[in-house]
Amino acid sequence: MLKLTSPPLAVLLHRFFLEWLGEQRSASPKTVYAYRDAWRLFLRFTAMRRSKQVAKLQLEDLTEDGVLTFLQHIERDRHASVTTRNCRLAALRSFFSFVAEHEPTAAQQCHEILRIPFKRAARRSMVYLEEAEVVAIIAQTDRSTLEGQRDHLLLSLLYNTGARIQEALNLRPEDFHLASPTHVRLLGKGRKERIAPLWPETAHLVAAFVKRQSYGSDEHLFRNRYGAGLTASGFRFRLRNYVKAAAAKQPSLSRKKVTPHTFRHTIAVHLVAAGVDVTIIRSWLGHAHLDTTNLYAEANIETQRKALEKADPRLRNSKRPRWKRDADLLAWLDSL
Repeated sequence: MLKLTSPPLAVLLHRFFLEWLGEQRSASPKTVYAYRDAWRLFLRFTAMRRSKQVAKLQLEDLTEDGVLTFLQHIERDRHASVTTRNCRLAALRSFFSFVAEHEPTAAQQCHEILRIPFKRAARRSMVYLEEAEVVAIIAQTDRSTLEGQRDHLLLSLLYNTGARIQEALNLRPEDFHLASPTHVRLLGKGRKERIAPLWPETAHLVAAFVKRQSYGSDEHLFRNRYGAGLTASGFRFRLRNYVKAAAAKQPSLSRKKVTPHTFRHTIAVHLVAAGVDVTIIRSWLGHAHLDTTNLYAEANIETQRKALEKADPRLRNSKRPRWKRDADLLAWLDSL
């Protein structure tokens, strides 16, 4: 009787990363690197459990039990967060989804792994800045130096556009339209392109910076002292120093963890407070789902409620909710 076997694991991984992720899915380099790191960890962990060399592993060695044990190892031994655990699982599930589609003989094995659920992670409270805090941070840049001018422009762009840090660092002069109406073209997640409006002040900063540096239209706008593209980690380090210095004038900053992404949250909350429709904010920020944008509206409403309660204690509801005061209603809830 003919026995069907799957291709070697190395062949499947090669096809998954190069053909499927790279060519068919057009995954971003960041996604490919994240998946690569997850698989590097998983293969080493599995090889150790199986007492094999990584090169000797076969598809049959990658089981549901092995994946579950690996995920426990990620959380318990490596002390990773639930979010990181879920990201590792997403990388594994993506591969087994690919295998199930292309190798029917491994369908059962893939199905067992694909049914491993993601864990629900506690939603962190959103951190955003007040206008005075934004001004205090940007004011720390030394505009008499080239690096200070660069950082001043980058912070202004992050706040104006709500761009993710890598979206901003990838910008080139050709991405800006500095004639009215001024705007910038951003390339976001999933290679989705969007247009973000620019305030006149921001457009002026961009024009002056490009003119001073004599950039080519296709060169990265933000570069380090060596002429290479500025990295996200490099800018985060500089931002931490700016925030620390700004906290002397705005003590509230010392209680906040400020990252480049905080500016994205900040402009979204400020737009909601200004009465801008959430569908417009969704387009501005490039959200795939409106539910994500609605989180900013919730954050703003909660902030306003707390401010009102602090301003006037009489607004606080001293009575327990009706469902806690009504015995019949409590009994009905208990019966559910």
